[in-house]
Amino acid sequence: MQPRLKKLIGTVLLVAMVIVYALIATTIASYRLANASPWVHLAFFAAGGVLWIAPAMWLIAWMERKPKPKS
Repeated sequence: MQPRLKKLIGTVLLVAMVIVYALIATTIASYRLANASPWVHLAFFAAGGVLWIAPAMWLIAWMERKPKPKS
């Protein structure tokens, strides 16, 4: 796959992933943490803020991987 096409696909997927992740995290926080203490909110948003990094790192590594040489 050409590097430019790979980066375009990866960028679109990364933006879509962040949007979906933010919507899911906000929905969980709205329904589950409504009456929780501030410490629970802090822990949830700290963990939620870090959790999206792993799939994003994998996607960026895929985007930057060099194409395999043709035989």
